[in-house]
Amino acid sequence: MHILNILAPVFLIIAIGAGLQRTNFVSANFLREANRVTYWLGLPALLFSELAGSFRHAQGAGLMLGVMLAATGLAVFAGYLVAWLRRVPGAAAGTFVQGGFRGNLAFVGLPIIYAMPDTPLAWGVSVRTAAILTVAPMMVVYNIAGVIVLLLSQHRLGWAMLGPFLKQLATTPPLLATLAGIGYALAGWTLPQAVDKALTSLGEMALPLGLLGVGGSLVTVRLGGAWRTPLAAALVKTVVAPALGWAVGRALGLGALELKMVMIFLACPTAVISYTMAIELKGDEPLAAGTIVLSVLTSVVSLALIVGLF
Repeated sequence: MHILNILAPVFLIIAIGAGLQRTNFVSANFLREANRVTYWLGLPALLFSELAGSFRHAQGAGLMLGVMLAATGLAVFAGYLVAWLRRVPGAAAGTFVQGGFRGNLAFVGLPIIYAMPDTPLAWGVSVRTAAILTVAPMMVVYNIAGVIVLLLSQHRLGWAMLGPFLKQLATTPPLLATLAGIGYALAGWTLPQAVDKALTSLGEMALPLGLLGVGGSLVTVRLGGAWRTPLAAALVKTVVAPALGWAVGRALGLGALELKMVMIFLACPTAVISYTMAIELKGDEPLAAGTIVLSVLTSVVSLALIVGLF
């Protein structure tokens, strides 16, 4: 029941989104447009408001973030290794690696954390605040690393990558909201109450609407017959990455609850935005789509084990 109470609401909303799209209860573009509203408005509002009010506690999240960064770096290495073993073509290697490390922290990870008791941690902040303080910088890392691995599969490392790299970063709303929230907090400013409430309301919209969008996107993705390589990327994301996080976290002495949160984030399915980036940066579209679908299925098992055992 503990596992169901935490995971069931998240995956039920994903299933509802899939059902709405499959039955044509909503138009073909509705969930896509809802996801766009979430990506451009709801999620940035959530990140900005939370960071503007809690970034002063960011120092305490340093160890959690360090474990996330180390495990993500190792997952990138594991992704390249598995891609080499499976003889994934060079042009598709970046898509494979991105699918193996870029998790859906905002639309799957945060709702799971928010379903847990919002208990205080040893360093004085609540579970939800610690989650935001970890997720926001990781989204910056994911954006930068995702662009790099995709461009490296198309170009040699050099100045030719700079233009597409900067363009992608400059048009990523969650990244801009993260930087703005950190800057606002460092300036010592306080959000006016009316603005804070408005942003909080928009942020509360982001998580359920984002989950509906994830479900709708699963219905529109066509997996096809080539499933082994996407499955390999999905297993790197939802099995190898959290295992690496557990090893790194134990080695660095991360607290039990913080370690559980890190493993949940690392076991999240591949982010839907990775498909959009694969299209924009000329990656392997079928591989990106298949990885997203299969990682949702494999993450159910991984997340259930993490929630139940840790």
